[in-house]
Amino acid sequence: MMNAAASAMPTATSTDSALETATLGGGCFWCLEAIFSRLRGVVSVESGYSGGHVADPDYATVCTGDSGYAEVVRIRFDPELIRYGDLLEVFFAIHDPTTPDRQGHDVGSQYRSVIHTHGAAQERSAREAIAALDAAQSFPAPIVTQVQPAERFYPAEEEHRNYYANHPHQGYCLTVVAPKLVKFLRQFAERLK
Repeated sequence: MMNAAASAMPTATSTDSALETATLGGGCFWCLEAIFSRLRGVVSVESGYSGGHVADPDYATVCTGDSGYAEVVRIRFDPELIRYGDLLEVFFAIHDPTTPDRQGHDVGSQYRSVIHTHGAAQERSAREAIAALDAAQSFPAPIVTQVQPAERFYPAEEEHRNYYANHPHQGYCLTVVAPKLVKFLRQFAERLK
C-alpha cells in the first residue's frame, strides 16, 4: 500500500511543469482515489469537491446534495507515462456512467458522473470517448457523464484523504471500494505501478 508521501512524489522522469491534471467524479471519491493512485504514471490523487455554488464546501455540506458539488479526484499525471485517454478508459471501467446522480447505493448529485476538463484537448478526448462507448453500446443505457470545464477544486478534509489505504477494514471500504479495486486490478494489471 502506498502512503500519502509516496503518492505525491513525482517519478524520476517527470518534472512538475511536465505534469498534467485530470479531474474526474464517478461516485464516492474514496473509490476513485484508491484506484487511480495505483496507475503507473499517476503522480498524485487528491479527493475533493468541484462544480458547486457554495463557498468553501465541506463533506457535510456536499453530502446534502444541495451544494451543487460532486465528489471528485484531482489527478496529477505524467503524460509521457500515461495518456489522458488511458485515465478515461479506467474511469469508464470502474463506475456506471449511465445512472444520473447515483452510484449503487450512493444517491445524490454529489455522486454524479462528471469529467471536469482542463482545456480543449481534454474536452475533445472526453466527448470522443463517450461517443465511442455509446456507439459501441458498451453499456446497457446511454452515458450521462457530464463534461464541463474545470472549476475551482476544494480539497477534501484530511480524514477523507487516502481513506481506503488508512481504513481498508471499514464497512464501506470492504463492501464497495474493495470489490471495485479487485475488478480494476484484474482488468488493468499491466498498467500498475
